Amino acid sequence: MSREYNLIYIIGITLVATLGGLLFGYDTAVISGAEKGLEGFFLQAADFRYTKVLHGITSSSALIGCVIGGAISGFCASKYGRRDSLRFASVLFFLSALGSCYPEFLFFPFGEPGWDLLIAFNLYRILGGVGVGLASAIVPVYIAEIAPSDIRGRLVSCNQFAIIFGMLAVYFVNFLILGGHTNPVIDKSAEGLLSVNPSSDPWTISTGWRYMFGSEAYVAAVFGVLLFFVPKTPRYLALTGENERALSVLAKINGTVKAKEILHDIQATSKEKTEKLFAYGTWVVVIGILLSVFQQAIGINAVLYYSPRIFESAGAGNGMMQTVIMGVVNIVFTVVAIVTVDIFGRKPLLIIGSAGMAAGAFAVAICDNFGIKGLVPVVSIIIYAAFFMMSWGPVCWVLISEIFPNTIRGKAVAIAVAAQWIFNYIVSSTFPPLYDFSPVTAYGLYGIMCILAALFVWKLVPETKGKTLEDMTGLWKMNQTRDKK
Repeated sequence: MSREYNLIYIIGITLVATLGGLLFGYDTAVISGAEKGLEGFFLQAADFRYTKVLHGITSSSALIGCVIGGAISGFCASKYGRRDSLRFASVLFFLSALGSCYPEFLFFPFGEPGWDLLIAFNLYRILGGVGVGLASAIVPVYIAEIAPSDIRGRLVSCNQFAIIFGMLAVYFVNFLILGGHTNPVIDKSAEGLLSVNPSSDPWTISTGWRYMFGSEAYVAAVFGVLLFFVPKTPRYLALTGENERALSVLAKINGTVKAKEILHDIQATSKEKTEKLFAYGTWVVVIGILLSVFQQAIGINAVLYYSPRIFESAGAGNGMMQTVIMGVVNIVFTVVAIVTVDIFGRKPLLIIGSAGMAAGAFAVAICDNFGIKGLVPVVSIIIYAAFFMMSWGPVCWVLISEIFPNTIRGKAVAIAVAAQWIFNYIVSSTFPPLYDFSPVTAYGLYGIMCILAALFVWKLVPETKGKTLEDMTGLWKMNQTRDKK
């Protein structure tokens, strides 16, 4: 196959776009290092009792914003364009980082926890979640609409690499911020009441979590500035009638001759303003939604968000250090996905990853059931996360960005991503009380969902390797015709 595209230009655009993925990972994982200090801070409130349920809701509150951001992403991407929607997301990331660091700003006395301050903190986290929801839906679409078909899977998978790199970066930043300090010790009375042990480090409770949230503002500012140096996607430009600008961008990417051919294909399938969501049948939308649901139902974010706490419960000693090690392993296995997704295809990676995750989840459940501590449960958790990173992590986003026809992509991606964040919130907010009740139940449930996910992919998900985005129109029209017979 001829490869006349401008690879350096494509990589440059992709790197800028994937900063949105990096912020996605940074924003969602920053809570892993901050949540214990945050819990200690609000346990000192005098006007209400901070419970495990409230802590689960607070730790996961950004996901409410993610649902909102995912739901409005289709409207924003179609109305304002993929690039300009990402600019808006960068502003939300920046404001959320500063507000989460200093939720008392203007309205509350500094350092005095209370119900009103808890609400303010959660609102700032939700604001950042809207940015995450927008970025999670739009970054893969932006890259997919820029990339040539034979490297599209790798380039979209780079967004998952950026997400995991953002998580690793914030794990490391949290580790450095914590330094010689320690997370608070939370005591539980016979009546089930929580309190901060008097021996706990006061700096972690009053200050450490603030620095962790605030550190995100620097990355958000860089992302916002760099977005002024990348183009709108040619498919969006063509959909809005700016054919000359679309051809100019395509020519920079693919060369003039190929650009004209691609523009012709885009114009032949571009009816976004009039095409109905179910114009290609219900299955294409249902499969997109189920991909999102299974990516979350397998439980990965419960591990990513609460990893230091989980590692410490497994007898790993310094939970923050083990989290950093897991982050490095996650990076390595994400690279495996990037290298292989356009060689082996999407379906094989998802099925293999589901099997590996199931093994890891069941191993953790068995270790907890028999009271096994130390290396075995720690390695099992890392295996569980690693198999996610070489499969469902990147490949789900690849499929969501490419499986829908051009004419319904914006709306369909928005619905799929909103469903993803809804289930992310359900899994993440229920994990603390579920884990407190029975780790065996938690990990056993996630292992069962991994098996169901593998069966779903095997039976229902089409292979999209090597197909152009315009090919998806024909694929679903053919399926629709077959279903009617």
